[in-house]
Amino acid sequence: MLKTVILIGGPQKGTRFRPLSFEVPKPLFPVAGVPMLQHHIEACAKIPNMKEILLVGFYQPNEELNRFLMCAQQDFKISIRYLQEYAALGTGGGIYHFRDQILSGGPEAFFVMNADVCSEFPLPEMLAFQKEHGDTYSFVILGTTANRKQSMNYGCIVANQQTDEVLHYVEKPSTFVSDIINCGIYLFTPDIFQHIGAVFQKNQQDMLLDEQSNGWQRAEVIRLEQDIFTALAGQGKLYVYKTQRFWSQIKSAGSAIYASRLYLNQYHQTHPERLTENKEGGPKISGNVYIHPTANIDPTAVLGPNVSIGTDVTIGAGVRVRESIILHGATLQDHSCVLNSIVGWDSTIGKWARVEGTPSDPNPNDPYAKIDSETLFREGKLTPSITILGCNVNIPSEVIILNSIVLPHKDLNRSFKNQIIL
Repeated sequence: MLKTVILIGGPQKGTRFRPLSFEVPKPLFPVAGVPMLQHHIEACAKIPNMKEILLVGFYQPNEELNRFLMCAQQDFKISIRYLQEYAALGTGGGIYHFRDQILSGGPEAFFVMNADVCSEFPLPEMLAFQKEHGDTYSFVILGTTANRKQSMNYGCIVANQQTDEVLHYVEKPSTFVSDIINCGIYLFTPDIFQHIGAVFQKNQQDMLLDEQSNGWQRAEVIRLEQDIFTALAGQGKLYVYKTQRFWSQIKSAGSAIYASRLYLNQYHQTHPERLTENKEGGPKISGNVYIHPTANIDPTAVLGPNVSIGTDVTIGAGVRVRESIILHGATLQDHSCVLNSIVGWDSTIGKWARVEGTPSDPNPNDPYAKIDSETLFREGKLTPSITILGCNVNIPSEVIILNSIVLPHKDLNRSFKNQIIL
């Protein structure tokens, strides 16, 4: 039997996702119409013999998380539980802390994945790859190819060309190491806990020697990437399965729009029912568009490509929406225009207003380009990116909001560009 552990982080993390993470834990932010985590769970639920999915993080249990877990369990007929860490323990410390829960029932292997990646999740291929490599004690990292410059923002993997064994692993190197990067999706056997345990033991010993440290708390903070993979590389235990399929990180709000595009595109194969088609008396749809059935949309609106519209959204006559995510309860009044933006919960955009951002897409001419994890500011100026309206923002009629971030509960009275409106 198999299990999956999804690392969902906690409220101190995901700061680059503000102001959207103020309202909803980042892993529940809707991407292509469903919570980010649901894409992971759908992929896991398709695997035969998958018995349980465990979410590990340090969010306080809250109503939204509980509701999501209840609904997902019913929809996917699989046990899904949330295990709360008492503090941020790192990617390895979290699974080590809950090792008894993960190993109960005796799974022969388990997946570990980060919540903030969007992927086609080639999980069956990873299982087959592990069996092919004969050694049931081997661990598999999902890898993909990046370009030389961008690879340095990720964990870099140097592998044996013939056997795919990981010979060398460096997290975010300062010079070029390899163009194969870590996708944050792993397949482990229970053996991994011996290796994490050894690091835990060593940390504890270091603590004893170092009198000033504050006791046991820091011994449990273990990072899979720096502490485990770096040590395992070259020992014949760690392998990389390289995927050619889509993969992206979802670190900033801007990358959610790109992830949404990738998932909407995948729906042609996996969920054609989620894509809206042009119908008599319906809005004009161009490209891939997801519309929640409760949304109320005027037939003269033009939507797409890459648009997802949440629950109870109202869209007036002549509205144009492209490359955007419109969240629950938002209202787009007549003839407004929304491009490359995320419109927050219960926000209102007045008539003839224009809300526009700058796409932060990877270079379309480079097949290995990834999305840049842009800094918010460059040379003292706000980097042009997706426009984000927090929840309950009011934009008056006939104004332009360009490349700006508007924090929740703001009533604007004029146009803004390249600003963070606090």
